[in-house]
Amino acid sequence: MAERISSPLAPVFDEGSRVLILGTMPSPKSRERGFHYGNPQNRFWRVMAALWGEKVPASDVERRSFCRRHQIALDDVLESCVIEGASDASISDPVPNDLRGRVLSHAPIRKIFCTGATSHRLYRRLIEPELGVSATKLPSTSPANAAWSLDRLIDAYSVVREAVEVP
Repeated sequence: MAERISSPLAPVFDEGSRVLILGTMPSPKSRERGFHYGNPQNRFWRVMAALWGEKVPASDVERRSFCRRHQIALDDVLESCVIEGASDASISDPVPNDLRGRVLSHAPIRKIFCTGATSHRLYRRLIEPELGVSATKLPSTSPANAAWSLDRLIDAYSVVREAVEVP
């Protein structure tokens, strides 16, 4: 059953964040856990750890520390929407986040990435016209995206590390 959901998750960033990674809307498991990519089946944290050859951060404290060390900010394209479960395909009546007020006016972000086609499509439609900043589409790390192996995801996400490391 579809319901209107407002994201309870605050963005993760600090004054050193250089790259912003945007999901669409936190999944029910992420909202329950209270942190981005909180579904244990989601491969996001495994991919990020592999990019830097680190242990997968297990706690929210470790995840925040990982983001800080690697100059990564996390947020979502949507503040609220009508959605059925975790199905991005069911999204209707989307309301975008104010990324300028939430992150961009507080951190020197130089590159924006969207995790998945829906995140990217909604960003392009609802946020890019106002910000005037394009985003790069990355494949979804969701367990629903079974067509992408962990190795393929790591390879695709290597652009995140490259963007962070550009002087």
